[in-house]
Amino acid sequence: MMIETECQTRAMETAETKTIEVVLNGEPRRVPRGLDVTQLLAWLQIDESRVALELDRKIVRRSDWSTTPVEDGARIEIVWFVGGG
Repeated sequence: MMIETECQTRAMETAETKTIEVVLNGEPRRVPRGLDVTQLLAWLQIDESRVALELDRKIVRRSDWSTTPVEDGARIEIVWFVGGG
C-alpha cells in the first residue's frame, strides 16, 4: 500500500509544480523552480559574459548571481551587449 501511495504522489507532480512563473523581458515564462541567476542563464542558454541582469527592478552584480535565487513572480530583464564599430 505504501508503494502505491508513493507512485500516486509522483504521478500527481506536474511540470507546473516543478516550475515557477516569472516575467522575462516583459513576457510571462515558466522556468524550473530553485534556480539562481547563474543557473537561469545557463538554462536559457545565454552566454553570461555578454549580459547585464535586473531582478525586480534592481541590477544584480555578476558576483552575486550564484547566490541570488529566482523566485516565483520575479521580474527579470536581461540586456545583451553588442559589439560593433
